[in-house]
Amino acid sequence: MTAGVDVIVGDDGVPRCAWSAGDPEYRRYHDEEWGRPQRDPVRLFEKLCLEGFQAGLSWITILRRRPAFREVFHGFEPVRVAEMTEADVERLLEDARIIRHRGKIEATISNARATLALDEPLDGFLWAFAPAARSRALASFDEVPAVTPESTAMSRALRAKGFRFVGPTTMYALMQATGMVDDHVAGCFRAGARPAAV
Repeated sequence: MTAGVDVIVGDDGVPRCAWSAGDPEYRRYHDEEWGRPQRDPVRLFEKLCLEGFQAGLSWITILRRRPAFREVFHGFEPVRVAEMTEADVERLLEDARIIRHRGKIEATISNARATLALDEPLDGFLWAFAPAARSRALASFDEVPAVTPESTAMSRALRAKGFRFVGPTTMYALMQATGMVDDHVAGCFRAGARPAAV
């Protein structure tokens, strides 16, 4: 049943952001991860990399491949990813379980090295760009920006540190995914819920 253009009531009677209604994995991701504050440095590095892989693709494509991504990139432990070599890149280019894009694979490895070179933990670096919390839930997805001053500043700072595939739009998606912003729309059971960290 539809509650509105931006919110769908599922077969469980729970109203959710409409984008999550079409796939069980999307629904789980919406309910359990998206918009929940994430401060674990390894999970943040994973999100940073996967948002880069998502560029030009749908997020469900990435979600369905996330187990394989985690396997081939050593659980996204930056120390282990930073040790990967050109031979690993060539091997991953043959692995149909992931997105076989040389630039994005190489960026994941170089981003791990850039993470290790930071003067502070990745969580502190990224969360320094989190905007102030909104005073109200978004009325509709029409209010969701693609880019913000904060995501632009985060992108610029990451690029200055040698990170790749971290454009302002990608970094706003990272902010959404990691709970730096709450883009659940009014009527969704998660909107403005002040959820616990994951």
